[in-house]
Amino acid sequence: MAPHPIIQAIIDFTAGAAGGTACVLSGQPLDTTKVKMQTFPNMYRGFIHCFMSTFRQVGVRGLYKGTTPALIANISENSVLFLSYGFCQDVVRSLVSAEADHELSDIQKAFSGSLASIFSSMVLCPTELVKCRLQAMYEMEASGKISQGQRRVWTVVKKVMEKNGPLGFYQGLTSTVVREFPGYFCFFGGYEVSRSTFAHYMGTDKDGIGILPLMFSGGFGGACLWLLIYPIDCVKSRIQVYSLAGRQEGFLKTFMGIVHKEGFSALYSGLTPTMIRTFPANGALFLAYEFTRKILMDAADT
Repeated sequence: MAPHPIIQAIIDFTAGAAGGTACVLSGQPLDTTKVKMQTFPNMYRGFIHCFMSTFRQVGVRGLYKGTTPALIANISENSVLFLSYGFCQDVVRSLVSAEADHELSDIQKAFSGSLASIFSSMVLCPTELVKCRLQAMYEMEASGKISQGQRRVWTVVKKVMEKNGPLGFYQGLTSTVVREFPGYFCFFGGYEVSRSTFAHYMGTDKDGIGILPLMFSGGFGGACLWLLIYPIDCVKSRIQVYSLAGRQEGFLKTFMGIVHKEGFSALYSGLTPTMIRTFPANGALFLAYEFTRKILMDAADT
């Protein structure tokens, strides 16, 4: 028997939080490298150069710069994402006139993920803005775009409030929504299709495929997401980081400025660490989510 809707919502919210925590802890150094390469593509020769330069300049702590807002961002995003994902699946069932316990197809689940991403974008944008600014702070100071001494979470938050007020945290919201909606269709779609494929060849259901196929499916979903939305993410990072030094243009003007001045390839700067990161980080996300959800669902049934 399905749990009460409120209990189900708490389970989805908690499992999403567990997944978000696992994602950050397993992938933060590579995410930091990605943001640095997106915002200062001419400062580094490539992924290894950026990674090693950061390590030499500021040590291991530099690779984990922005971990606190990243944890807040990912826990908030994934809690709301998976809570909304469960709700949006019910909406899709209503649209196709299916029963409440009807198992949706992989495409229908992908569409549910797209809808859920609209809600998660609202909590993700403010925390990701702080995270991206902290991750690129060394380069902003070194290039003379901002003054020294702004490398703490509270300092960044205070600056945004003083300069733009609460709405300042939503700089880059348009590009976040534009990124998330198609991205999460691919994310959940890739994850479910991969799980279905493993289940078919192993002669079992999706829940019985085991840990490694589950983690691979999570990584595959992440790879599908990033390959599609990476240029949009690059524009979002530029808007959120460069707005620290003054007024930054909107999504379309920033996009056209990058293409005109730096070429189309600049939109893919930092893709290598992103693709390396996606398998362990998103594999850990779905592993933590599925196992936490299973434990809580079993507990709710007793």
